[in-house]
Amino acid sequence: MKKTFTAIFLLSSFLAFSQDSYEIKVTFKPFKNQYIYLGHYFGKTYPVIDSAMLNDKSEAVFKGNKKLQGGIYLIGYPNKAGFFELMIDKQQKFGVIADTATIKKGIKFVNSPDNELFSAYQKEMNIRGGKINAARGQLKNAATTADSVKLNDIINKEDKAITAYRDNIITTKPDNILAALLQCMKEPILTGNLKDPKNNADSLAAYHYYKDHFWDGVYFWDGRLAYTTFFEEKLDKYFNQLVPLHPDSTIKEIDRMLGNASLNDEMSRFLLVKFINRYLNQKYMWEDAVFVHLFEKYFSNKNYSWLNDKSKKIITDRAYSLMANITGTPASDILLPDSTGKMWSLYEVNAPYCIVAFWDPTCGHCKEVLPKLDSFYHAKWKAFGLKLYAVAKETDGTKQDWLKFINDNNLNEWINVYYSKADDKVRIDNNIPGYSQLFDVQSFPTLYLLDKDKRIVAKKLSYEQIDEILDIKIKGQ
Repeated sequence: MKKTFTAIFLLSSFLAFSQDSYEIKVTFKPFKNQYIYLGHYFGKTYPVIDSAMLNDKSEAVFKGNKKLQGGIYLIGYPNKAGFFELMIDKQQKFGVIADTATIKKGIKFVNSPDNELFSAYQKEMNIRGGKINAARGQLKNAATTADSVKLNDIINKEDKAITAYRDNIITTKPDNILAALLQCMKEPILTGNLKDPKNNADSLAAYHYYKDHFWDGVYFWDGRLAYTTFFEEKLDKYFNQLVPLHPDSTIKEIDRMLGNASLNDEMSRFLLVKFINRYLNQKYMWEDAVFVHLFEKYFSNKNYSWLNDKSKKIITDRAYSLMANITGTPASDILLPDSTGKMWSLYEVNAPYCIVAFWDPTCGHCKEVLPKLDSFYHAKWKAFGLKLYAVAKETDGTKQDWLKFINDNNLNEWINVYYSKADDKVRIDNNIPGYSQLFDVQSFPTLYLLDKDKRIVAKKLSYEQIDEILDIKIKGQ
């Protein structure tokens, strides 16, 4: 399959890092008098780090004054229309001979034992993988049980052969880059009761065994792992399936990984970019604490050559927005006028629970959501004392738009306050964060659920989700 070879920049921050004493001579037929490109994997991205012009003999040289970080590299076709892979590690002066007419059969390497081993490995995987895929295809249309058994035996046999082939490389060539990458690809093998849990205790033991051994033989200071695709996939699996969904657990794992990775600049860069992008926009409410921790420990007082001012500002602004409204902490107070000019403080609202709704009178989605929010209020929430504190943010509309909507939808039992452009400007001019920043309002409507002490119970959820949380809270009282 042809792959598109492009450079992707996370947070607009990737810079072409310094390149070390390397010389890769490439013959790439049938191309002539065209540029080819040298790049590498960086998780799911493919940064381009060098280019070279092919001469009339289809020859080009990638050359630099500093050694490259070891990993899986890519030589991109002219016009970046595709690429093929190669290994770069200790030996960084070698030759590559490729021809698009025969490239599927293999690429020839000169003075590169790493790539000769890699090529042999790829051929073996293609052969074994082809047999497995063929057997699986036939298995779908197996006519008899005997045929199914036979095909499953083939699949199991080839799977075992692949495992044995990989284990042999890991055992016999422990210092080779391929051995390190294959070790990273391995996963713990459960046996006995761990493999087939008979009760909850066995299931818990299996979980702990799998989690405790998930990173066996993998070293976070090995920057070569950052230049692969599967290391990021392994990270995602670990955090998605094995790390408890709690800020303390997540922060502990992140700090452990970054502590070990500090010995290698490229691995540190990879993990910092990975984590800051992952938690920039939170999937779960509690992830705000993770992002703030990342900012305070790794970004607030540190500068990185790969992070430009614009990207650092994005991280800083996001962190400051989240600091004021971390789940479980007291919300910032709000003091704004109602339609009569009376000032209402959020902290003066006396209720077991309070919903704070930031909305825009010109927002179409707000016009759909607020009446439904009011329906829930009258049907369920009002009975146990919940109150609604609605902050209408002035944007393109007027105060009359706000008053008309309240009256048309009979929202008069709410505490309705108006956040004018003028009030917002006064705060900003006096270096006071605006309410939109304090509550990290990035879209309308934004809903918060606060308890009697104005601590944030939930935020940025739908009214249905808030209703589910309230049901749980009230039943637990």
